[in-house]
Amino acid sequence: MRMRPSQKSGAALLRTAAILSLVAFAAGCQSRQADAPRTTGSIGATQTLEVSNLSHDQALRAVQAWGARYSNDEKDKVAALNYAAALRAAGQPSQAVAVLRKAIIFHPKDRQVLAAFGKALAENGEFQEALATVQRAQHRDNPDWRLLATEGGILDSVGQNEQARQAYRQALVLAPGEPQILNNLGMSYTLTGELDEAEKVLRQAVANPSASAKVRQNLALVLGLQGNFREAEAVAAQDLSPEEAKANIAYLRAMLAQKDTWKDIKQAG
Repeated sequence: MRMRPSQKSGAALLRTAAILSLVAFAAGCQSRQADAPRTTGSIGATQTLEVSNLSHDQALRAVQAWGARYSNDEKDKVAALNYAAALRAAGQPSQAVAVLRKAIIFHPKDRQVLAAFGKALAENGEFQEALATVQRAQHRDNPDWRLLATEGGILDSVGQNEQARQAYRQALVLAPGEPQILNNLGMSYTLTGELDEAEKVLRQAVANPSASAKVRQNLALVLGLQGNFREAEAVAAQDLSPEEAKANIAYLRAMLAQKDTWKDIKQAG
C-alpha cells in the first residue's frame, strides 16, 4: 500500500537512514585467527566485526586495536577486513575504502575482500563501482546470499528498487527467513513509501532471535512514521539497558522530528 500524501515528507526523512541500513549490511566472512585483537567489537557468527552492532565508542576502540595489527602487516586479510569494518562503524568510509583498495592488490580474487570493498564503496557514495565490485565477487553458479543482499542494498541506494527486491527474493531462497535480508527488503519498501509492507517484513525480521538491534530500530522508525509512537518506543527500547534504550528513543524522535514535529506526524497519522 502506498502511503498517504500527508506521510510523504516524513518518509523522505528516512531515506538516509534506510540507505545506511542497506549498504551497511554485512556480506563477508572469514575465520578469526587466534591472535586477533581482544577488542571490542561485536564479533558475529561469521567471526567478523558486525558494523551495525558497534557503538561509536566500541568502533573507536576497534579502530585502534585492528589498526595496530594492520600496521604490522598490511597483507593480513583478517586485519584489513576488520580494520575497514571498524573505520566504517566509526564513520570513516573513505579511509575504509583506502584500506580495502590496498587489500584488493594482495587478494585480487578473494570474495570476502571484494564484498567488503563493495560495501565500503557504497557507504562512501561510490555506487557504480560498488555494484561492479560486488557483482564481480559473486559466483552465479553458486551465489552467496550475503552478496545478493548487499547488491540489493546498492541497487536500492540508486533508486533501482524493483531490481533490488529481486535480489532480496533470490537471497531469501538461499537463506529463508534470514533477518538481515528481511531488514533490507523492509527498508526497500520504506524508501518507496510502502510503509504497511515495510512493517510487515520488518516484523518478520525481528521475530527471529538472531535479529540485530539495528533491525528493531528500523521497525521502530517505520512504526513511528505511521504514528504508532507508543509501540515504536517499546520496540526501540526492547532488550536494551536503560541508558541504551534512552539513546535509541532519542534517536527515533530526532529522526521523526527533523521536519515534521511529533505532533504534526501524529495528526497526519
